[in-house]
Amino acid sequence: MRLTALLSMAARVVVPKGYRYTTNRPWTPAAKKQNPPGQSRRRKVFVEPLAPQDWSVFKGDTVEILAGKDKGKQGKVIQVFRHRNWVILEGLNTHHRYIGKTGDYRGTYLASEAPILVREVSLIDPTDRKPTEVEWKFTEEGERVRVSLRTGRIIPKPVVERRDGIVPQQWKDGPKDTSPEDTLEKTFVPSLKTLEEEVMEKMGIQEPRRNRRSYWY
Repeated sequence: MRLTALLSMAARVVVPKGYRYTTNRPWTPAAKKQNPPGQSRRRKVFVEPLAPQDWSVFKGDTVEILAGKDKGKQGKVIQVFRHRNWVILEGLNTHHRYIGKTGDYRGTYLASEAPILVREVSLIDPTDRKPTEVEWKFTEEGERVRVSLRTGRIIPKPVVERRDGIVPQQWKDGPKDTSPEDTLEKTFVPSLKTLEEEVMEKMGIQEPRRNRRSYWY
């Protein structure tokens, strides 16, 4: 068994029966608040596992909702949960609730996006802005791409910014950036000499004396 498989098994979180899966991590306070001890049993939701190579919806894609109250609306994918086959669309499939409610204050009315099953959304073909099914194919250069089954056009993967606002695919080195050639340049030569011997060699100091060997019994 591979080391990665062992680490994933060790890091797997064991949840109790009737656990309510949310967008929060199981060990976070928000998830514990949504799953208080002694809660009633919940209806089981079966999730069909999808292999990583079969997943075709990524963060930044534009999709159309196929079912639910927002059926027919198009939106941008802002979050993906592969372990639950969930996607979250920006500003769609929202639910509203009050937060910070107290005895004399009704709280803040907040809207948040709820997750949608990936089978209930469809990718948008950028050529005509209509939903389409896709399949994975390889180009002549060997690149794996998504192809629309309706038009046969390639649907490129979205370009996503990092948290610092940088798009790696569009980054251009500036005058103060280190070039790949300078990064790979070998500037250090390992040596078995001591620090004192290296300093003496650079300063031209000749020292014929050598330390005697010492034996410990």
